[in-house]
Amino acid sequence: MITTGRLYFVHESSYVDEPCVIGEGTKIWHFSHVMAETSIGRNCSLGQNVLIASRVTIGDNVKIQNNVSVYEGVVLEDDVFCGPSMVFTNVTTPRSRFPRNRPEDYRKTVVRRGATIGANATIVCGVMIGEYAFVGAGAVVTRDVPPYGLVFGNPARLRGFACECGMTLAVEDERALCRACGEAYAMREGSLEKVEAP
Repeated sequence: MITTGRLYFVHESSYVDEPCVIGEGTKIWHFSHVMAETSIGRNCSLGQNVLIASRVTIGDNVKIQNNVSVYEGVVLEDDVFCGPSMVFTNVTTPRSRFPRNRPEDYRKTVVRRGATIGANATIVCGVMIGEYAFVGAGAVVTRDVPPYGLVFGNPARLRGFACECGMTLAVEDERALCRACGEAYAMREGSLEKVEAP
């Protein structure tokens, strides 16, 4: 059902706490909960059983699949994809007996534009996932991922690079050309950057 006057969709089984900002065209599906003081961009999709905690910032065109919780301290930039049942954390030393309630207890996690996080991956708080990085299913990310980096395993390690379109890149002589879409890349100081196609 669409609430009158709103330009986004919220399924009747979900809760949206006020105040929060939700962009036009965003869809919030079954049994989800958006907490107060959250900002969600335009044309996002939140699947079934998604939690967006207070003070989370989500950009435009973000896809969050079923059973994902995005906790305080997490920032998702535009065009991020979060696969089913992937996990964010926000405290490095959680204890039930000793609650972590101060702002300094939370470590910020930033997922840059266009990055993909595969199903069942775990992102340990305090890391940055670079633009268009690709985190494989089931990976446990404990350190920063470079732009276009392809990581998987436990702990996740850099295994290669991925194009903006998602295809794996073969880097030869410090250069790569995507076989699928034709985008070109070059290695500069150990990091992959997009360049003009030859």
